[in-house]
Amino acid sequence: MLIDGTIVAKTPEEGTELHVKDGHFCPALEKAIKTMKRGEKVKLIVESKYAFGENGRDASNGFPAIPPNSVLNIDLVLLSFKPVIDVTGDTKVLKKILREGEGTVSANDGAAVTIRYTGKLQDGTIFERKGFDGVGPLEFVIDEEQVILGLDRAAATMKKGELCIVTINPEYGFGNNEIERDLAVIPPCSTVVYEVEMVDFTREKAPWEMSNHEKIETAGMKKEEGNALFKNGKFQRAAKRYEKATDYVSEDGTSEDGEQKLVKALRVSCWLNIAACNLKLNDFQGAIKLCSKVLDIEFYNVKALYRRAQAYIETADLDFAELDVKKALEVDPQNREFKSMQKKLKQLQVESNKRDAKLYTSMFAWMKKDTPVATKRLKVEKAEGEKMDEDAMAVEMQQNEGKTEDEKRDRDAMAMEMEKVAVSSAPPNNEMVVDSN
Repeated sequence: MLIDGTIVAKTPEEGTELHVKDGHFCPALEKAIKTMKRGEKVKLIVESKYAFGENGRDASNGFPAIPPNSVLNIDLVLLSFKPVIDVTGDTKVLKKILREGEGTVSANDGAAVTIRYTGKLQDGTIFERKGFDGVGPLEFVIDEEQVILGLDRAAATMKKGELCIVTINPEYGFGNNEIERDLAVIPPCSTVVYEVEMVDFTREKAPWEMSNHEKIETAGMKKEEGNALFKNGKFQRAAKRYEKATDYVSEDGTSEDGEQKLVKALRVSCWLNIAACNLKLNDFQGAIKLCSKVLDIEFYNVKALYRRAQAYIETADLDFAELDVKKALEVDPQNREFKSMQKKLKQLQVESNKRDAKLYTSMFAWMKKDTPVATKRLKVEKAEGEKMDEDAMAVEMQQNEGKTEDEKRDRDAMAMEMEKVAVSSAPPNNEMVVDSN
């Protein structure tokens, strides 16, 4: 309301739902709501710059106009709020919780989940429904590419019984493709909105919940899943599987003597496979780090030497690559791959030397070209300096000659003055003046 009590806006008794970032009524509300708790009531005195400023507002929805530069009094109650979660960290998958789930545990990667959902386009067109009208809910395993990535990532954050709205950017949805679903066609580059309920889920067992035998078995299974993904060119997902496998056979884990070798072999194999993924993904430093980790415990591991040498070549560290190749050939002198890499290294070294020689030649040519100019400039400056010194000396000599003549005139004048004094002081008739004492 205005200062005089005129009501200029009012919400229904049940309140109005809004997105804080989108604002509502005037800029002051967005700032105030961010500081409030559920159920809190406040009275705001809003200066014009946080209300409608110099322009004011025309009459709207049956309420009178707001004059320019008006101060407003606003009674505000935060009835409830629904948190919005940035699932992927880039605001491209947003989850708004409509109903909180049970407990504190959410689904995780590898969990078998059951969800009920309605999928819509932004204009409200429903393209798919699961778990309603006699249609069963959707069951899938998280992180198995069984649903679009945005829905998969959102489900991994949900608790049992949770109800939420998930808004998914095309990058995490159906991309640039036109997709036909059960109830409608999804146009290319569509942002889609899902209302999702987590009916139930069964989490994948964590390593600390398993026996040693289960850990080794699960690690082997994850490694095989990674191998399948690698063969299909899904290197990032494959690396994730190998990393998961190493969690089950970590260095700080305990195992019986008979299992130690198997655990070590699994760990080394997964590190090498992750390094192979890193090479495919152009993460050469990551590959070097993992291969070095392997070589710390297996000094002559040929695969580690080969993959690290590959990474060193890509980072132009040819000397390091050569050392790894030589070390590998000590172990396996007839290894064709290392011999081929050795030839490649020699060729790369020759090319590198040529580039360096060309660079140095250009540098020396530039320096040589610039040197005579500097020398000539020095000679000119020196000649000019000498001429200036000669001129200065001539001026000084002239000044000294003038000074000598002036001194001579001063001495003559002084002599004449003294003579004058002597004459004026002489006794009359040239009589001898004798001291009477």
